[in-house]
Amino acid sequence: MLRRIIEPTRTITLAHSPDSDDAFMFYGLTEHKVDTEDLAYVHELQPIETLNQRARRQELEVTACSIHAFAYLADHYALLPHGASMGDKYGPRVVGRMRRGPGGIRGARIAIPGPLTSAYLALRLFEPDFEAVFLPFDKIEDAVLDGSVDLGLLIHEGQLTFADRGLHLLLDLGAWWHEETELPLPLGGNVIRKDLGPDLIAMISRHLRDSIAYGLTHRRAALDHAMRYARGLDRGQADTFVGMYVNEWTLDYGDAGRAAVQLFLQRGTDAGIIPHSVTVEFAE
Repeated sequence: MLRRIIEPTRTITLAHSPDSDDAFMFYGLTEHKVDTEDLAYVHELQPIETLNQRARRQELEVTACSIHAFAYLADHYALLPHGASMGDKYGPRVVGRMRRGPGGIRGARIAIPGPLTSAYLALRLFEPDFEAVFLPFDKIEDAVLDGSVDLGLLIHEGQLTFADRGLHLLLDLGAWWHEETELPLPLGGNVIRKDLGPDLIAMISRHLRDSIAYGLTHRRAALDHAMRYARGLDRGQADTFVGMYVNEWTLDYGDAGRAAVQLFLQRGTDAGIIPHSVTVEFAE
């Protein structure tokens, strides 16, 4: 464990979701494995849609958010160049009680994990004609199974476990997006409030990248930590899930990742889902 040589002079609130991939990503910071210089971090863990809405109110200094939500945050926040959750030929999944193809989405009543989630934007881009029923992400499978909705849009670990509950896949939105664009589907990222100033932003950005790199380098220990948030996944499943969303894309978007973010939001604007054009600004 690294010992602080300098007493922290400022505390930064770092918000992220209580999921195994975010826990893995922030293991280095949570367990003080990386040098944070004279900053101390306080972690706030809440569901991603809650963080999206809190960021819209500018309540958070640094937070995970949906890329869709960034369309409404861009005036006050910049995307950090690391921390991305990208669906590289995979992503949120539409499931139902019966076997049917993607055409079954049209006109269906679909449980959705939140209006600002990237999953919702991607599904609207695929098929604009459906009735959205907004539910907490962890209630969606139950709603499909009890028949209160026709279909469910799954994020987080439900993408791996839905078949265990007898549900069937209609559509993988990450696979569809790659067929459309040959790019990964940008689902989530970390944003930082611009009013923190360039020097502090650069320092925080470095710490977050160091945390991601530490977890990837010390995978076993980081996965041990992440298992606290695995919500029923066994270790093998959790390792698979973490690998899906914490990887080389997470260390840096790269040119393809940045292009994917801009295209995703532009498609949303062109379709009239996002009511304005979005200039994507990355903190450097």
